[in-house]
Amino acid sequence: MSSQSKGNDFTGNASTSNTSALQERLESIWYEGAAGKQWLYPFEALYKALARLDRWIKKKQAIKHPVPIIVVGNISVGGTGKTPLVVYLCHLLRNAGYSPGIITRGYGGKNTDWPVLVDENSSPVEYGDEPVLMAQRTGVAVVAGPDRNKDVELLLKNHNVDVVISDDGLQHYRLERDIEIAVIDGTRGLGNERCLPAGPLREPASRLDACDFAVSNEATPAAKHSMQLKAQSVHRLNSAIQQPLSQWKGMQVHAVTGIGNPSRFFLTLHNAGLDIIEHRFPDHYQFQKTDITFLDNLPVVMTEKDAVKCRQFASGGHWYVPVSAELNDHFDQELLSKLASVTATNR
Repeated sequence: MSSQSKGNDFTGNASTSNTSALQERLESIWYEGAAGKQWLYPFEALYKALARLDRWIKKKQAIKHPVPIIVVGNISVGGTGKTPLVVYLCHLLRNAGYSPGIITRGYGGKNTDWPVLVDENSSPVEYGDEPVLMAQRTGVAVVAGPDRNKDVELLLKNHNVDVVISDDGLQHYRLERDIEIAVIDGTRGLGNERCLPAGPLREPASRLDACDFAVSNEATPAAKHSMQLKAQSVHRLNSAIQQPLSQWKGMQVHAVTGIGNPSRFFLTLHNAGLDIIEHRFPDHYQFQKTDITFLDNLPVVMTEKDAVKCRQFASGGHWYVPVSAELNDHFDQELLSKLASVTATNR
C-alpha cells in the first residue's frame, strides 16, 4: 500500500458526516479553484458586513490589561500552526527573563464553568486538547475559556505573569492587545483570498497589514518571518520510550489525526519515509479506543495534540510525533524589541 493510501475516514453520525462533506466541498472551492464560488458571493458580502459591525462594536468595548498582551492568530479557517508558535514564544520569553502565561479558548472541552486554570494533569476531555498540550510543553500558567478578558483576569489573579500570550483570538476585539502575530499556512496560503463562505478568510487579506508580524509556516525558509515545524522523534503514548523518526523510514503505519489541517501531518510522515494509511477525523475530535484500534496490529501514529486525548486507553502500539517550531534570529530580535518598547510605554 502506497504512502498516500487512504484508510477509513471518519463517518460518525449523519450530521457530522454531512458537515465533513460540506467542508471538503468548500475547501475544493477555496484552494483548488473548483466551480461554485460565485454562488457564495452574496453570502460573503453579508458576512463581511456583519464582521465589520461586530469588530466596530467589540473594539468600543475593548479592555486594557496591566501587562502586555501578545495575540497569536490567523485570518483563515483551519490549522496554520499557532500552537507550536505559542510554545516557541513561551520558551523565547522565559529565556529573555519574562514570566509568560497563556490564555486559550478551550475549544472542544466539555466543561461548562469557564474560565479555568489548566495544568499538565488536567483533563483534555473537560478543558480541550490544546490547553493541556500547551501546559505540558511549556510549564507556564494556562487559562482556558471563551471570554479572553476573564481569562486574563484569572491568570493575573493566580500567577505572577508579566506578559500574556493569547492562543488564537485575533478576532476577539474586546481583548485589547499590544502585539499581533498572524500565522499563515505557507502551502495553502490564503486560498482564493475571499472571505467566508466564498473563501477561507475570516477577515480580508488586507488585515495582515495591521499585524505586527505575519509568520509563514512553510517547509523551507522563504518569507521574511518564516517558521518551520521540525519532527525528529516518535514517542510511545503509554511509556517514556522514544525513537528517532528516521528509524521508521519504510515502515507501514496507521496515521490518525483530528486536527484542522491533517494533510500537513500526513506530509510530515510521508517526507520522513513512512508508508502511511490515512485516517482523518474532525478537528478536536474526542477519540475512543475503537477509533485507534486496527486488526492488522500495525503501529498507530498521531499528532501530539491527539495523543493527549488518547493516552488513557493507548497500548504499546500507539505513538505520537511532536513538532517544534523554529524561527530565525531576526524574528526573535524584532519580537523582543517590540515587547521591550511596549513594556516601557506601559510603565
